[in-house]
Amino acid sequence: MEPIVLTNPNVIPTTESLFERFGEKQKLWLIISDHLYQHHTDISEVWKFYNDGKCWLFRYIKKTKTICWIGVLENTFHVGFWFGAKAEPTILASDLPESIKEEYRNAKKTKIGSGIGIVVNNQSDVENVIKLMELRIKIK
Repeated sequence: MEPIVLTNPNVIPTTESLFERFGEKQKLWLIISDHLYQHHTDISEVWKFYNDGKCWLFRYIKKTKTICWIGVLENTFHVGFWFGAKAEPTILASDLPESIKEEYRNAKKTKIGSGIGIVVNNQSDVENVIKLMELRIKIK
């Protein structure tokens, strides 16, 4: 994966700065965002600079639950999810592609769960991000 590009802690990202980085992939970000806001009324968004990764990450949040973290790459973006152990049966029974299920099975287990990440390059990636967002919202 390419490195995340928003690394200056003194420059808070804006929609304009994002879309300059994304180019044509801007429409993919908008599809994801539109879906979330059309289907969930209590979504908020937060930018935060993370010192451990030395970069800005964007989060979608439902009430107090983080749905996903998004890192901006050159010409696209990476969407990351964390799922606790109790999510495993739901993820493995879902209609997600086998490659994503395999990534989840093989992910390093931590005290907060296991991660799944998708670099968004096309409509198929968008569909998988939306499925993962819905699973993340649904799983308590």
